[in-house]
Amino acid sequence: MISGTGVDITEVNRIRKAVEKWGNTFLSRVFTDGELVNAKTRGSLYQHLAGRFAAKEAVFKALGDEELNWKDIEILNDKTGKPSCKFLNAKGAGMDVIVSISHVKNYAVANAIVTKKTRE
Repeated sequence: MISGTGVDITEVNRIRKAVEKWGNTFLSRVFTDGELVNAKTRGSLYQHLAGRFAAKEAVFKALGDEELNWKDIEILNDKTGKPSCKFLNAKGAGMDVIVSISHVKNYAVANAIVTKKTRE
């Protein structure tokens, strides 16, 4: 059962400016080590980071949990390249999140659908 949806659009240049201004302080506040390692393997670093930023924002909106922070969510790709959301720090218990990310030169957009885990 769907318990929430969220969408976000982020300007790639906004992320680029944040990295140029605050550097590792910004990066380590918003992204996990895994996300940063993955981003550095991509051809377009800022588009990739903007996509992850938008995905995290979409998850925040879908969950509506004000106590959730940037590093409680990790957005990586599975072995087929599909983006996936993982909760960290014992957050998001009982929830699954489906994310989709797309980006072009100037913008990244993401959506998130939160469902309650079904008992197996």
